[in-house]
Formats: sequence, structure tokens, C-alpha cells
Amino acid sequence: MHVPEKKRKRETGEEDIVIGVEQNKKNVIEMQGKSCLHEVAWPPGKEHEGAPTLPPAERKDVEPARQYPFQIDPFQQIAINCMEAGHSVLVAAHTSAGKTVVAEYAFAMALRDGARVVYTSPLKALSNQKYREFQEKFGDVGLITGDVVINPSASCLVMTTEILRSMLYRGSEVIREVSLVVYDEIHYLRDKERGVVWEESIILAPKSTRFAFLSATLPNARDFAEWIATTHDSPCHVVYTDYRPTPLQHFLYPAGGEGIYLVVDERNAFREDSFSKAIGSLEEDPDEKKKKKKVNANGGKEQSDVNKLINMIVEKRLDPVIIFSFSKNECESLADQVAALDVNSSEEKEMVRAIYDGAVDVLSENDRKLPEVVSIIKRIERGIGVHHSGMLPILKELTEILFQEGLIKVLFATETFSTGLNMPAKTVVFTHARKFDGGSFRWISSGEYTQMSGRAGRRGLDDKGTVILMIDSKMDPATAKDMLRGTPDPLYSEFHLTYPMLINILRVEGANVEDLIQRSYRQFQSEKAIPMLEQKRASIESQMKDIVIDDEHLIQSYAGLLDQYHVLEKARRDMLMRPKLVLPFLQPGRLILIEHGGMQAESSRSINYDARHGAWAAVINFEVLGKKEKKEKRRVIIDVLAMCDEARGPKDPRILPSQEGANGVAFVVTIDLDQVLELSTIRVHLPADLRTKETRAVGAKVLKEVAKRFGTKGPPLLDAEKDIKVTSDDYFATVARLDKIKRMIDSHPVLEDEQGTLLPRLQALREKADLKHTIRMLDKDIQKAGGLVLEEDLRSRTRVLERLGYIDKDHVISTKAKAAAEISTGDELVLCELIFSGVFSSLKVDQVAALISCFIWREKSEARAKVPHEMEGPYASLRDAARRIARAESDCHMGVDVDEYVDSFKPDLMAIVIEWCHGATFAHIASLAGDKTHGGSLVRAIRRLEELLRQLSAALKLIGDVHLAEQFDKAIEKIKRDIIFAASLFL
Repeated sequence: MHVPEKKRKRETGEEDIVIGVEQNKKNVIEMQGKSCLHEVAWPPGKEHEGAPTLPPAERKDVEPARQYPFQIDPFQQIAINCMEAGHSVLVAAHTSAGKTVVAEYAFAMALRDGARVVYTSPLKALSNQKYREFQEKFGDVGLITGDVVINPSASCLVMTTEILRSMLYRGSEVIREVSLVVYDEIHYLRDKERGVVWEESIILAPKSTRFAFLSATLPNARDFAEWIATTHDSPCHVVYTDYRPTPLQHFLYPAGGEGIYLVVDERNAFREDSFSKAIGSLEEDPDEKKKKKKVNANGGKEQSDVNKLINMIVEKRLDPVIIFSFSKNECESLADQVAALDVNSSEEKEMVRAIYDGAVDVLSENDRKLPEVVSIIKRIERGIGVHHSGMLPILKELTEILFQEGLIKVLFATETFSTGLNMPAKTVVFTHARKFDGGSFRWISSGEYTQMSGRAGRRGLDDKGTVILMIDSKMDPATAKDMLRGTPDPLYSEFHLTYPMLINILRVEGANVEDLIQRSYRQFQSEKAIPMLEQKRASIESQMKDIVIDDEHLIQSYAGLLDQYHVLEKARRDMLMRPKLVLPFLQPGRLILIEHGGMQAESSRSINYDARHGAWAAVINFEVLGKKEKKEKRRVIIDVLAMCDEARGPKDPRILPSQEGANGVAFVVTIDLDQVLELSTIRVHLPADLRTKETRAVGAKVLKEVAKRFGTKGPPLLDAEKDIKVTSDDYFATVARLDKIKRMIDSHPVLEDEQGTLLPRLQALREKADLKHTIRMLDKDIQKAGGLVLEEDLRSRTRVLERLGYIDKDHVISTKAKAAAEISTGDELVLCELIFSGVFSSLKVDQVAALISCFIWREKSEARAKVPHEMEGPYASLRDAARRIARAESDCHMGVDVDEYVDSFKPDLMAIVIEWCHGATFAHIASLAGDKTHGGSLVRAIRRLEELLRQLSAALKLIGDVHLAEQFDKAIEKIKRDIIFAASLFL
């Protein structure tokens, strides 16, 4: 990094600021021994007009809007200068770096200049906290979150992003007066479901509006700034700092271990030796762990790893500590494991009791007796807390307040605690290095790790923060380095179309959806990718030209025959391996030939077309999944004993091909039926219990004996016709074609090659074909990037709206569309179909609420709840309406699974909502929901139900149906009570 002479001194007289230029053209700002990076994006066409690339100087013509009793950091000062200059700014900094100073200054500027500022956050809870914080500092502050409206005429407004978007679509008077919008946690823009709200609100904001974006560190902040500059025709600055007020040390705690290992120090250096020791201390076999957990002489069990670790943290005075888990139930379970731990003094216990009494005082007598409310006091008095979305909101807020006050010192939390809430600790612990993403377990991403670990280290209180990652499976150094000190996740667009978006745009005279898409960050990123794609294409084309193959036409002919053989062989296998044919043969001990770890890659380059180069394994048992599904959707999984790569371990097994099996170890592996290649006539005897290392070794001996006895030919196979009883003519026709192609392969002229060049030439041809395919894909990507993103989806959605009568052929919206535009919490099309077909007109108030609940509940359940008798007719009408919508979308090529869409409207809350409308206690409806449903999930669902009822009432009033709107208003009155709607403790 080169820092030139102090040019800023001559311009502004600010003796303590030095500006240099980094190699990548970013400005380096140094001030009081600290530094930050700065760059600026100007609107297209203005960047070459002598536009300054240095940050704006501090204004001298006005008094600073806010003075601080401490020396602010360079990134804070530069961000303030940018806002004072009337420009937009993106501040990318680590958690706890002090980004809130920028938001506070924005509020102070608005009050000084008689302007209006909006602060928007992704979460209602965060909005409530920020309102309280800003209100105490500035006074003239309002809050709008949908269900809560406080002082809406204030100069400084705190609101959720959804409320801001709604105001923009409606052309609210408030929006016309706003000069600056502060977006906290702007990295939420990449949220799959809600990120589009951020994008819409930015695009729709008046051109004169300026922005202050606060974010965690971003690798592509410049791209985002360029988009803002382009969209709003005004410069957008990026102020970036890697500075952590409190440096972090990162440790590994191996499962079953006795200590922690420093792997990344406070200077961000990775310690290879320490990492190797930590990984080496992991027990090789899970059975050894089980042995260590045997009952000791006193009849108790050995302490769990988490328990040992927390005791060590408390003993070394590394608390307060946040223990992150990816499961709500595990958070509760872990807290129960430390029931004997007490980290609060008697004075602190009294303070906890006083705060608890004040919090629950707002509850009714019945709600104060709820098990969750009663039992929490014992835990929090000892300084132990739990925080997850399944908790009752009032108890979650109580936990946050106690943690902020230092009265909870050990907190078990899910990762939502790391979002937005400014509640740092001295230490952060991860109970797992892997998380379940809906389909499988994966390593935590670098961005996720950075977000959560950033809670460690309290500014001004700790000289360093401690992060401890618990690991129970092998991790290679590259994965660890990427996770522990890798780059943060980039900011990418999740912009997508919705029906209300289309209708709202059509309501505005002169506006069109294409323009909205054209101005989206997604479109911007798509177009920006074109030069890179073209460069990549040129590079691949050059690689392809360098590949020269002798007798290429002959090699191509031979490769074509191999490809045909593999396709036909797969078709033969699919016909043979049908569950009804092969399940009777999957008895324990049956030898079966299965795909091994490298088989798919091998088949693309091998000259061996014989399926027997798979891996022989022995069946243990099998299971048919989805028995209630249609036959074609059922899945057969088989547990087999197979020889595997010992280095990969049992959690991530790699099956070895038969010829390498002697070098492996036996693991129990679960495979799909479609991974089975052949069935043998041979059955072997295996130990009944294969859970121990010793019994698996016995099984391994059996498999090795089979390999030795039958050699490369393998065991004899079941005959398709005689044994498996295949009768399909297609099967035998496929076998005949396979035999014919095999003869053509065996007699092909390329096999006369005596120089041994066939395999290299074949591989070269495959490589060339792969490159050609890549070029074709790149050509498509380049063409697509140059066009309008989401064009097909726009066309399909427009056709759906026309077909269902929401717009006419000239795209003029109907009354039904006006109602749909008011709805954002539930499926607007199905709801409007029910309204306009008169379904709600004949329902009682409690039935209205019950039917609407089907649009809210999305929790997974093992079995569908029974529909109350009086709701059978209305629920059938809902499903009919959903089927009509789904068929319309399917006909318009939107890729909708009709049955899946219809089944997504779950009746699970119906009986609960009816009881709640009739005045039942929360304890009663919680018992109806069952033990597996968390109280917080129930509260959140009924609050969202109230929000949807409010939207429907507004929609009905808009279209003039005041009578039906009253029914929805009455439903709101019936459900809006007690602990479900207890006021936030932050208000």
C-alpha cells in the first residue's frame, strides 16, 4: 500500500487525516492511527467528467448535527461527510464496529435541517429496539411496523422495510418529505423470500432520495454502489473497514477432547500445527466415544462436551458467552444439561427477579401461570438463558434485556440472535461446524461464521474476543481456513416477480413492469457479468483449438458407441431394478453390485463398458419411503455393508471399487435403489449387530473373502428372466440392442491401435466435447444476460392474471386486482377467488379467522390435522380455488406442481383458532397444538393471521365491501388479546 503526501491537509486543514491510494484504486484513509478504505461510484457518463474520486471533506458551513464525547473512527467520519455532502453511502464493517453512529448522525441531520429520515430494518423486534434507542436520544421519533404505530408524523421514523415499500407504492405524503433512508442490515437483500422487498423499495424511492446502507463486510460492495449510482443518478460512496475494535482468537474444540486449540490468532494468522493437533485428537471411531460415556462409579454419566466447555469458560472468566446451535430443541436441551450451573450473585438474582416481575406484570393471571413463564425464572436467576424463535416473544425480549444488562452470562441461541441485535459477548461457541440446509448437512459458510463469531468481543470491555468451534468430524485445512478467515458472502440479488408487484405497477399511470425489472440489481448484475463471460468463452475456445486428436472421426465413432451402450445399460437397469421385481431379493446378506465413489466420473472417460467394475456390498436391510405417496414418488433406500475409504470416515463415506476394496474398511452405508447395478445369487452371513468396529471387521473379512474367491468376474448373477421373472418385451429388446452394440465396440477399428494411445485420445475427445458444451452454455448465458431477466416469468404471470380476470388484454386492472394488491401476507390470488366467489359471506366470525389460518401455517407436521366439521365445506372451497389457480399457473408454464400447491394450505391451525376466538386460554390452545409445536411459533402464526386479516379488511374497504370488512374487523377483535399480543418490552 502506497500512501502519498498529505494532500488532504492542503485542501481542508484537517491535520490528522491522511489519504493515500491503494493498488486497486481505493482511497486509504488514515486518522489517529486507524484506517479505512473509500471509493466512490458515479452515475454512468459522469465518472469521466472530472468527478472527484476522493471522499468529501468535512463541511465547515454548518454546525455538526451531532457531537460525540469520543474520537470517532475514520469510517464513521467519512460516512458522515458523504451524507453531509448530499450523497449516498454504503458502510461495510464488522459487527460491533460502530455502524450505529452513522444512523444516529442521519437522525441528527434530519432534526437540524428540518427534513425527514427513515430508518428501516428487516425485523420488527429490531425496529422496536431501535425505536426505543433513538427515541431516548432524539425525542422526535416515530415507529410504524404494521401492528404498532407511534407518532407517525415524527421527523425521524423507524419502520420495517415492508411498510416502506407499501408507502412507496401508495405515494404516501411521508415519502415525498423523506430526504434520507437508512437501511440497516442491507445484506438482507440476498434473503431468498424477503430480499425483493429491499430491492423494490430502493428502486421505487424518489430520485432525490439519498441512502445510508449499513452492512456486514461485503466483497462486492463496489458493484452495489454502482447500481445505486445508476438507479438514482447520484454518487454512492463505499466506506469499508476490516477494523475490529476487539480482535478475535479462534479455537477448535474436538469432540471428546480435553482442551481447546488456537487455530487463528488475533492477527488472523492460521496456525497449521495447532489445527493438525486438534484434528488428530478427534477419535477415529464413534464407538470409542460411546464407550467413554459409560456410567461411572457413582452411577452418573460423564459430562457432555458442551458442559465441560462451559465450565471451563466460566472458570477462566471468559463469560458472558453465547453458545450457538442450529436447533431450537437443542438449545433447550443444552440449557437443561447445565442445570447445576449458577453464575449470578445473590444481588444479581434480586435484579433478575425484579425485571422478571415487571415484565410478566403485563400478562393476565392465566398467562402468568403458563409453564414457560413459570419455569424460566429458575434458569435466568442462575444467569442461564435460551433465545430462539420458538420462545414466547415476551420471554425472548426479557432474555435480551437481561443479557444486555449482564444478568445472563451463558446464553444458548440459534443464529437469528446474530442478526441485527447489538448484543455482544466475551465468548462465542459453535456447537456444530455443520448445519442442515433442508436437503443435507454442509459446512457453515464463511459468511455465516463471520456473522455469528462477530458477536464475540465487547468494545471497551474486552481486550480480545474468543470464538470456539466444536468439531466432531474431520475437516481439511482448506475448509477450515475458508470458514474461519475466508471472504464474507457477496451481496447478490434475489429479485423475483410477485402478483401484487405486477398489479401495483400497473396501477401507476405511465409505469411498466419491464422498467422495474430493468432497474433491478438482478438485471444490473446480469449485464455486468457479460464481459467476464465473453472473456471466459474466448479462453475456453483457445483451449479447445489446442486439442489435436489423430483420427478424430474414428475416435468420435467409438465414443458414440460407448455412449449408446451406457444409455441403454441405464435403461436396462431401470427396467430391472423396479421395486416390485427386486424387493423380494433384498434379504439380509444378499450380495449386490453398487456404484462406487468415482464411478460417474470414470464412466465419462473409461473404455470399459462392463458394469462389473462397480463395488460388491452386502444388504443389511431396506426401507420404502413415502408409502402414502404415489408409487412413482416412493423411494427405496438400502443399508449395505461396503468397503470404504478409511480416511473419509463413516460420516462421509466413499465406497471403493471392488479391486480396491482390500485396502479399505467396512462401513454401513445407505444407498438408493437406483445405485444398484446387479443382484447376485450369493447370500453371505453377517453379524446381527454391525454398530461396533469389531463386528464390522468381521463383515469386512466376509466381503474380502468373496472378492478373493470370485476374482474380477465377481459372484454369479440372478437371471433376469428365470430368477427375477422379468416379462417386459422392452427389457429383452434393450438387452438385444446392448449385445449388438457390444459386438460393434469389440470389432471397432480403433482397437487395432498397438501404441496404447486409445485411452488418451478418448479422454482428449471427452475433454474437447466438454469444452464445446461449456461454450454452448456460455453463449446461452451471454444471450440471456443481455436480455431482460425474468422475461419468461413476466409473460407467464401476465397470462395468469389475464386468464383469471385480474387484468384485461390492454392490462387495465379489475376490481379483483385492486383487492389483490393490498395483500402481502398470504396467497393473494386464492384469497381473492374466495372473496369474489362469496365463500366468506356465509361464514361466522370465528370461521373466517379459521379459514384464513390455512394461509399462515407453514410448519412441518407428520400428519395432517383433522378439519373441524363446520369447516369442511369452506376448506373444500379453498382447495378448489387453489386447484384453479395452480392449473392456470401450470397451463401458463410456471412449473407448478398442482397437488403440492393445493396441499400447502394446511388446516392445522383451524381448531386452535376457533378455540382462541371463543376465549380459550393460551395454555389450552398450546395443548391442542401438541408438544412438538413451540409456543413462540403459535404466537407468531396468530400475529401473522391478525396481519393478514387487517390486509383483507383494508382490501374490502377499498373495493367498497364494508359489510364483509366488518366481519374481518370482528375477527381481529376476537383474536387480538392476552399473551399473543402482549406489548413489546422495548416500547
